[in-house]
Parts: sequence; C-alpha cells; structure tokens
Amino acid sequence: MPDEIPGGGPARPIRVVLADDEHLVRTALRAILGAEPDLEVVGEARTGAEAVSVIRQTRPDIVLMDVRMPEIDGIRATEQVLATMDDPPRVVVVTTFENDSYVYDALRAGASGFLLKRAGADELVQAVRLVARSDSLLFPAAVRALAAEHAGARDARNAASELRARLSEREAEVLSLMAAGLSNAEIARELTLGAATVKTHVAGALAKLGVRNRTQAVIAAYESGFVSPR
Repeated sequence: MPDEIPGGGPARPIRVVLADDEHLVRTALRAILGAEPDLEVVGEARTGAEAVSVIRQTRPDIVLMDVRMPEIDGIRATEQVLATMDDPPRVVVVTTFENDSYVYDALRAGASGFLLKRAGADELVQAVRLVARSDSLLFPAAVRALAAEHAGARDARNAASELRARLSEREAEVLSLMAAGLSNAEIARELTLGAATVKTHVAGALAKLGVRNRTQAVIAAYESGFVSPR
C-alpha cells in the first residue's frame, strides 16, 4: 500500500486501476478519483483479460473491478491477479446488485469488498481509502448480510470446531469482532488491547485460516458456523 516518501515526507498517492467494459463508467470513476490529491488512476481496462494485463504492468494498490466483463469476468480476473502476483493489489468489486451471487463468489475469490455502481462520489472515494488502509470491512453490514445469506448453502461438517482449533483464544475473539464489522481501533477498545497487538492477532488469524483479507476471514467464519447468521 502507499509508502511514505524517504525522509518522512507525505505518503504517495493511492494508485488505482479501473476495470469496466463501459467507457462512460470508467470516465466517471476517473473524474471522481482524479480530483482527489491522494488518489491516482494509473490504468484502465475494458475486459477481464485486459484488466489482468494492465494490473501486472501498472502494479496498483487498488483495483475497481466490474463483475461482468467480456473475455473473462471479474471473478476470474481477480483470481488470476491474486494467484500470480507476489504483492497483488486489493480488489473492490463494482456491481449493480449487492446480493448478486457473482459478488459473493468474487469475495470468496479474494476481493476485499464491493461497491455499488449507484454509490455517490464521496462514498466511492472513502471506500478506496478504507480498502487501502485495510483495517476494517468495506460496508460491513452488507458484507455480513451477503455472507449470512450464502452460509447455509455450504456444508460445514464440524468446520466451526476445526476453525476454532486453529486459532488461539485471542485470535478467535478478534475474528468474532471482525465478523461483527469492527475496525482494528474498535477491537482494541473492546478488548482493551494496543493497536499493534490487535494488528498482530488479525494477521495471525488470517494466516492460520489461509485467507488473504478480512473479508475472506468473515466469510470463512460464517460458512463454518463459527459465527451464526442470527
């Protein structure tokens, strides 16, 4: 993610790639993001295959990825990028319908969150900044609702016990709070821990679950039954 300039200067802009088959959508997104001094659009793509190529060339921090595109869709493009790059960007799926099964599949594939196409300019900008920080879920209520909606479709088979056995007691507590949508700062206040300690527990939980980000961890918590949809 954005690094500080050597010597203690300000962080460089968050680098963003736009992947959408509609030219007008890309133009609107570029105009909104380009007006912000801390955001920089470094590439565009109109197909999933083109998105993979542009992402590899430009190495952005964030990708705004349409789910349905020609050649390969946003889900496959996300999978390819995350599987083949050493330091992949964080992917935000841009979609028309928040309960679309494509969105859930993209989140399971490793996307960090999703954004509705009808979102306002301020919401878009803040979403990019939030995902770049990666210390909380993007639109936690919507992610939890989507995970809960699909959780019953998976066969857990004692998965909750197996998941809990992988984690320390503190990591399990942190995962439960992540699933509730709390940020690192909120988890620190809830558990009376330092921010650095919470960050360590989050990283430990993600590593032990074999997931890339908080969103995948929350999905794993719901699918296993570790967290109840109710």
